Amino acid sequence: MKKIIALAAAAVLASSLFAETIKVGATPVPHADILNLVKDDLKAEGIDLKIVEFTDYVTPNEAVESGEIDANYFQHIPYLESFNKERGYHLFNAGGIHVEPFALYSKSKKVKSIKDLKKKARIGVPNDPSNEGRALLLLQEAGLIKIDPKAGIEATPADIISNPLNLKFVEVEAASLPRVLADVDAAVINGNYAIPAGLSAKKDGLFVEGSSSPYVNVIAVKAGNENKPAIKALVKALQSDKVRKYIDDTYPNGEVVVVF
Repeated sequence: MKKIIALAAAAVLASSLFAETIKVGATPVPHADILNLVKDDLKAEGIDLKIVEFTDYVTPNEAVESGEIDANYFQHIPYLESFNKERGYHLFNAGGIHVEPFALYSKSKKVKSIKDLKKKARIGVPNDPSNEGRALLLLQEAGLIKIDPKAGIEATPADIISNPLNLKFVEVEAASLPRVLADVDAAVINGNYAIPAGLSAKKDGLFVEGSSSPYVNVIAVKAGNENKPAIKALVKALQSDKVRKYIDDTYPNGEVVVVF
């Protein structure tokens, strides 16, 4: 019996010695929490996942570019692309995991769905460039407007080329949108501000960002490393039913929404 136990212990030790280690940077919530969920699954495949927590949005990209870590998980695609452009970096999207969504809300008793919006309905949108563009893209995804493709993520109401309902846009500071929701027919609100106001994307959202959103949070690696087996295994583990269930159970109000 002792010999069997010794052999088993030796096998475990040998497995740990020959396991491939990958270091992944992440901000604590929800990213590091989600990574911790799949550590054992990766270990079963011979991959030792080391999670390096960061509290800023610059250092984890610098660490991937320099090779200090193998990947990071904290940012959405527009931020990654902007970072590459500004720094001359070569970060690559290896796979999308979730969105922390915008949603279209209404407190009007007459507006229970997008179909209830009437001509000249007043729609509240954030007034800062990044969030306004994101809000308009959401309304385009919902089929309410069409934006000039050249405008991209920095779109403004001036870039709308089709507006069948002749919607009127009320530009408001993002943090104030929940307070003015009663004064408009509907408003596009970020989850960071919707949740404290008692709004649930899943329960109250007329339309919620989904898999087609450009603001998907991704696993980022240095270009050329996206096809490495360990990175592919990491993405597969994160795009699993286990992670889907965890996100659904942990964020029942839609603060985090899977995109796979």
